Amino acid sequence: MGDTKRNRAITARRQHLKSVMLQIAATEQEKERARRETEKQNYLSEHCPPLHIPGSMAEVQELCKQLHAKIDAAEEEKYDMEVKVQKSSKELEDMNQKLFDLRGKFKRPPLRRVRMSADAMLKALLGSKHKVCMDLRANLKQVKKEDTEKERDLRDVGDWRKNIEEKSGMEGRKKMFETES
Repeated sequence: MGDTKRNRAITARRQHLKSVMLQIAATEQEKERARRETEKQNYLSEHCPPLHIPGSMAEVQELCKQLHAKIDAAEEEKYDMEVKVQKSSKELEDMNQKLFDLRGKFKRPPLRRVRMSADAMLKALLGSKHKVCMDLRANLKQVKKEDTEKERDLRDVGDWRKNIEEKSGMEGRKKMFETES
């Protein structure tokens, strides 16, 4: 009973903290939005003076000429920047290529292991017109193993446990002395 009340209190506290955090986040977001709007207005007032539209046709044409001159200047600056960026990127690529050449190491793609029999490999390399059998086990000679004396002696000795059992006790020791002398 007391445990469920405690769990409810913890859950209620979590919900309350969550709602307070959400309220604080909403006010911070609103402040940020207002700050951005004022920054935008300040920037526009500094860089873009208000447009005065003159009444006569000659003044409108003069205004258009001035605006076109400003546009041309901005386009020239944009073009110069693009050329600088392209030149820098080309130099960067050349430097990277020189670096790879100096290292002497090129990135090799990871190879996958392919399970293929020797016959399938030869068929893939030589084509289907060549029929070569690469059954290596068929070409092996069978060699009969000759029994050496050591191997025969080892076979004759037999199990080592029998020798230990024979030598255990006084009779085994007596046999050892008799066989040595």
